[in-house]
Amino acid sequence: MPEDLSVGELGRQVGALRQEIHVLGQGINSRLDKVVSTEVYSLQSAYTDQRITGLSQDVQKISDARDALETAFEQYQLSERDRRERERQARLYQMIVPVLMGLLSAAIAVWAVVAK
Repeated sequence: MPEDLSVGELGRQVGALRQEIHVLGQGINSRLDKVVSTEVYSLQSAYTDQRITGLSQDVQKISDARDALETAFEQYQLSERDRRERERQARLYQMIVPVLMGLLSAAIAVWAVVAK
């Protein structure tokens, strides 16, 4: 068997190679159609960076507002505790003073009776 190919066989192989190269070229073209241009990528990247910066600022504002709210709530709790303590003391004094006045008047009455 000779290793030399006939002219017809060479023509078929060249045709097959052309077909494969054509298919590969179409595959490359379809992939290149999906690639984003550098201008579009840089614009999208800049927009994403701006959006991330804006969201970061929003998060910082919310965090600051939350901290301020927590501080205000702690201050409210302290003032409420102080108010309740003052009310408790006032009720205690309102109860003790009349009792002491009653005891004092009873003591004066007993003293007046004993002193006669």
